[in-house]
Amino acid sequence: MNTSFFGELLQSITERGRALLDRTRERRSSAEARSASLVELCDELLSGRGEASGVALAREILSYYAELTSGPRIAFFEALAHRFGPDHGKLDAAIAAWRANPSDDTATRVHRAAEPRRQELLRRLNLAPGGTAALVRMREHLLDALNRRSDLKVVDNDFVHMFSSWFNRGFLVLRRIDWSTPASVLEKIIRYEAVHQIHDWNDLRHRIDPPDRRCYAFFHPALIDDPLIFVEVALTREIPSAIAPILTLQREVIRPDKASTAVFYSISNCQRGLSGVSFGHFLIKQVAEEIARETPKLSTFVTLSPVPNFSQWLKRERQSEASEVLSAADRTALTGLDQSHWWQDEKVSEEVEEPLLRAAAWYFLHAKTRSGTPVDSVARFHLGNGARLERLNWLADSSERAIDQGHGLMVNYLYDLDDIEKNHEAYAQQRTVVASSAVTKLARAKARDLVPANGDVTAVFL
Repeated sequence: MNTSFFGELLQSITERGRALLDRTRERRSSAEARSASLVELCDELLSGRGEASGVALAREILSYYAELTSGPRIAFFEALAHRFGPDHGKLDAAIAAWRANPSDDTATRVHRAAEPRRQELLRRLNLAPGGTAALVRMREHLLDALNRRSDLKVVDNDFVHMFSSWFNRGFLVLRRIDWSTPASVLEKIIRYEAVHQIHDWNDLRHRIDPPDRRCYAFFHPALIDDPLIFVEVALTREIPSAIAPILTLQREVIRPDKASTAVFYSISNCQRGLSGVSFGHFLIKQVAEEIARETPKLSTFVTLSPVPNFSQWLKRERQSEASEVLSAADRTALTGLDQSHWWQDEKVSEEVEEPLLRAAAWYFLHAKTRSGTPVDSVARFHLGNGARLERLNWLADSSERAIDQGHGLMVNYLYDLDDIEKNHEAYAQQRTVVASSAVTKLARAKARDLVPANGDVTAVFL
């Protein structure tokens, strides 16, 4: 698609619409013009104007909004919540018509009447040049406000509803990122990297330029040079158990035809305004299939993933007297985690390792949210994409962030291209966590206190 031509055409329509708006507003009194507010402009946009003037008005609204500070933004969101919901009169009439004559036609009337006016407003704002990007930024502001204003959740629900349609997988385009990619995109890759910080341009080149490294990003036609999500890949001879050998600049570069494994070691969502909006499943499968076409000898596709929610969960279990996960021996051993730089003390590290890995296995297989999904956010992503929980890696990342969030633990999720759909369905339908026998056995292991004849207490791991 010639996006340049389309953009110029849309710009031309907008300018003609602006001229129409200007001639209309010239007939208004100056007092009326001064009293016009952003909310009133939104009402005006929904009043049924022609498309050309509507596009121009949408651009004006978004331009006006971009100048607001945090206080007026929240006031605008309040108006969206309270003034742009469903028309209750129309909804009551539609419900009465359906009760009097239940049919597909009257049910459709109920559906249309129940839709908040906010959703049509978002559709019309999206017609403005750059409208999609502006609305994504608007939702970033809304997410900031939600921390203090839960009553604005209804507005956020409508953003998620609209974005889920606009950003579904059918619209996404996969592109490889390499050193020839425009600098404007490469700068965003550096800025958006959320798992393992890219320190500078040399670090970036090390991750995307060597023959045993790959980077792929998904783009949306409305955000041409702004990636939505990107995946960094290392081609290796075996499944890695630590991140340092992958990130180091002093590593041996291997030829792609000598690699057997593709490792997805960093997956970053780029648009905070799209958080919570699913781009669909099988994104990683699409990347794996692309790599497999380039390097047919690859036989294994795995991740090396962080465990961002594990430390907080384990802290709660250690504090809970009713915990079913930790034995008395486990609790004693895990007190080593309270020691400063415990992972650098060989004795403490050895004492902590066994009970922590058992707790982690239980965490991945059984710790669930109220909705029945795994507590771990990264696990939800990969299991939803059809992966299998393959292996837990002890002290695989000793960076400050990794220690703080997951006690240095990292996980391999295995993407078996023949089983991805089956695993996805098991997770989607029954919330089944598909895991290797090594992990399930670790989760079943228990520690119990035995008191031998001499009275000494010994921890035995079964």
